[in-house]
Amino acid sequence: MHWWLPEIPVGEKILRSLIVYLFLLIMFRLLGKREVAQMTVFDLIVLLILSNVLQNAMIGPDNSVTGGLIGAATILAINWLVGRAAFSSRWFEKAIEGVPTLLVHHGELVLPNLRRTNISREELLSNLRSQGIFDLEEVRAAVLEPSGKLSVLKQEASRPTEPSH
Repeated sequence: MHWWLPEIPVGEKILRSLIVYLFLLIMFRLLGKREVAQMTVFDLIVLLILSNVLQNAMIGPDNSVTGGLIGAATILAINWLVGRAAFSSRWFEKAIEGVPTLLVHHGELVLPNLRRTNISREELLSNLRSQGIFDLEEVRAAVLEPSGKLSVLKQEASRPTEPSH
């Protein structure tokens, strides 16, 4: 084996990389939204194991520098193309990135949306506390964005009425 020459054909290397990228894109889209900052230890463990398992599917028996560069270039190119397509097409953007999901409405949990997004009550409350909100009644709306970030709109404080003269 020469460390510079790929052991498998370039076309196969590109196809393997495309298949792995598309598989991951679909799986992460189906499995839900979560920001990297919100990842649990379990999420990190799964991600590390997944990367090791799929590395073999992507590179096959090829450990050459050129083969690695071809795989990396393929992944970066397809990622750029998907980003451009999402920018150009609202439908494609929604299909790839998802849509915002309402989790709290006027102080009440939207339980079907919590279940669908696989976010526990405790996880949501923890996220609200990190934003300085300690009571659900303070929340007018909490929306899980497609990026995995939680956007919160606080209830408007009731203004005391001025006594009339």
